[in-house]
Amino acid sequence: MKIVRMRSLIIVFVVFMLPQVASSMGLEAAFGIWKQDPSGDIAYKGISLDVKNDLNLGNNTEVFGRLKVETPLYFPNIYFMATPMSFDGTGNKSSNFVFGKQTFIAAAPYTSHLKVDHYDFALYYGLPFVKTATLDLLNIDAGIDFRLVDFNASINQAATGLSESKRLTLPVPMGYLGVQVTPLKRISLEGEVRGVVFGRDQYIDLIGRVKFKILGPAFVGAGYRYEYIKVDESSVNSGLRFGGPFAEIGIEL
Repeated sequence: MKIVRMRSLIIVFVVFMLPQVASSMGLEAAFGIWKQDPSGDIAYKGISLDVKNDLNLGNNTEVFGRLKVETPLYFPNIYFMATPMSFDGTGNKSSNFVFGKQTFIAAAPYTSHLKVDHYDFALYYGLPFVKTATLDLLNIDAGIDFRLVDFNASINQAATGLSESKRLTLPVPMGYLGVQVTPLKRISLEGEVRGVVFGRDQYIDLIGRVKFKILGPAFVGAGYRYEYIKVDESSVNSGLRFGGPFAEIGIEL
């Protein structure tokens, strides 16, 4: 319960922090829910385990929050986003398998937990003259995103008393590209791309969103988000995918 409360406080802070800057800066803040469907595989000093068939990790719905600040003059704009991701499951394999330093026994059920919380801090600029040239129909943003990933994977087999876990904190610098199309005054279509390939690691994050302004600065939005995470660090090897629809509500000043 403490973790849930802390996440709620963080998201409320992200959405409503610094409202006084709206008079001199552009501000967009939102929070919402994302239905996350995991797939792919993960290994820790052993064979790859399928998160669906072996770990039986199911869908989960998490709350997320984001904040964009458009700064004056020549300062870069700021984009902060907090994305909790946590999954639990109970699995059973017909053969022994290794995870970390433990060899888990066949035909005995085990519980697993996977957490991939991440926090983004992006600095970006709007491409000059695009909005003016398109009469405010199109805007393109480009910059650098700094992502901090809190990764934790664990397996516990109660019948044998075996348990193993691995936690990583991964700083991930990525490129950021955002596109906004506004065909009507109160409707906008948006896309966001974050990604990087470094060595054997890859990280891709895609977001598509439709926003409707409903009253004054308030808006509602809905869309789809997809992430691909390929990690080969500290004996952890994973090729994980997360995708699903989301909905949000926020303000834009």
